[in-house]
Amino acid sequence: MSAPLNRRWDPETALVLWFAACVSIGSFLFYLRQGDLLLYGDAVAHINIARRVFDSRTPGLLQLGTVWLPLPHLLMIPFLLSNWAWQTGVGGSIPSLAAYVLGAVGVFRLVRGAVGFPSRPDTAVRIAAWIAVLIYVGNPNLIYLQTTAMTEPLYLALFIWMVVYFSEFVQESGQKNEDLEKSGLSSLVKCGLCLAGACLTRYDGWFLAAAMCVAVVVAAKATERQDLRHGVRNFILLAAFAPVFWLAYNGIVYRNPLEFANGPYSAKAIERKSVSETSPHPGTRNLPVAASYFLKSAELNLAPGNWGRWWWLLALTGTVLALISDRRLWPLLVLWVPLMFYSLSIAYGSVPIYLPVWWPFSHYNVRYGLELLPAFAVSVALAVYFLNRFVRNTTARTGIVVVALISVSLSYASIWRDPVCFHEAWINSRTRTALEREVAAYLRGLPPDSTLLMFLGNHVGALQQAGIPLRRVINEGNHRTWVQPSDPMGLWERALANPQQYADFVIAFEGDPVYIATRTQSMFALAVLHVSGQPVATIYQTQRAAR
Repeated sequence: MSAPLNRRWDPETALVLWFAACVSIGSFLFYLRQGDLLLYGDAVAHINIARRVFDSRTPGLLQLGTVWLPLPHLLMIPFLLSNWAWQTGVGGSIPSLAAYVLGAVGVFRLVRGAVGFPSRPDTAVRIAAWIAVLIYVGNPNLIYLQTTAMTEPLYLALFIWMVVYFSEFVQESGQKNEDLEKSGLSSLVKCGLCLAGACLTRYDGWFLAAAMCVAVVVAAKATERQDLRHGVRNFILLAAFAPVFWLAYNGIVYRNPLEFANGPYSAKAIERKSVSETSPHPGTRNLPVAASYFLKSAELNLAPGNWGRWWWLLALTGTVLALISDRRLWPLLVLWVPLMFYSLSIAYGSVPIYLPVWWPFSHYNVRYGLELLPAFAVSVALAVYFLNRFVRNTTARTGIVVVALISVSLSYASIWRDPVCFHEAWINSRTRTALEREVAAYLRGLPPDSTLLMFLGNHVGALQQAGIPLRRVINEGNHRTWVQPSDPMGLWERALANPQQYADFVIAFEGDPVYIATRTQSMFALAVLHVSGQPVATIYQTQRAAR
């Protein structure tokens, strides 16, 4: 028996792909022309971490570092070989663009397959699937984010496809058909592979992996099939692979398995520098408040003001109706797992979210709310589908679909001119990019064969804008990380101790390790650059350059 029709690649799925691809490329060209691909500081950092793997004084995979997981950077590397793609940020955008399109196809297959299985999907099922696609593809915040090197689009695509394969596993393994039972095991393996990819993309995936192990065990027991034990065991091994690998990598390379969580560049360390103990971020050690901030961030990614209540009403209606009408749809509850993860992360994991509408009335990590976009897209589509099933009148059914589409359009139109994710990136980048622009303008005038000493953790964008290869720069990645607590023979440490010997020019930003090292050195300051809200940047010429 061949795979069910709604599992196959068909013209309608191809249409979804082309539609999403047109939106993706069109928006990418718009934001590229506006010069907005590199507004997020994290996007700049992701691109340069990937670039350092082959463009460094000490190239290699260890340049991937520890704080961020490696898969997004590995996918960017082939596209960053071009200097133009590196400087413009295009090389970091390409994986995100592809992920956006794949995520749209996954949402379509998830809704059509979950509701239509095992028969040929009827018109109502196809309409629901298209509504889900339009909600996902049309979201202005995701449209901007997928043009950048941020990790959210890739994670969302892997997350969606993991739910697709899990839903198919639950449906197929419960059928009394040998071919479908084999297909169910194949879906479970694919689910595990997508989950492993998600675990290597964002730490959200680690929490998701624990939840999915429980869900898969429950689903397997419900079928009362003994032959699933081997498949479930393999799934658990795939789910555990990424976390175990990353813990082992940190333990071997940094002598601390939790370096990514409690090291000097971790979220916890960053929060210690930016937030005082007497004024912690909202939701600290308060789970209800933490959940409310995350839910509000999800709402702001969909609509402003009262429009958000409409989204919540439809999403909850769709979720409840789906569970009441068809118990086979319970795997779709996995789409709401980000709510648990981020609530716990805000309350106990040093992960702040600042909202423009709530105290402290700022923009920080508002984009995290996009993690619930697949849940909204699928749940709203299911609400329309099941409400239509309860209505006999054709005109009334058409009216429900039209009202839903108009509401989504008006909601998105209200945030189209100023999506909160774009505004977050823009407002937090103004002074940083201004300083990096000034530094880059000065660096372009330095001799092309000179060696620089610079800490890349905060303003690597200056080198990117100036087009200076990273292999000309001695930086914090040029040492042996396994030699703890520091590597006195490492190039970075030796250059800090005696910059006059190793570098021609030194770029120091007030407060960074290079700035601290220059306090004991006597060097000629070529330029001192001031930008409001940013540390003072000083460019020194060493005696080596003078000679």
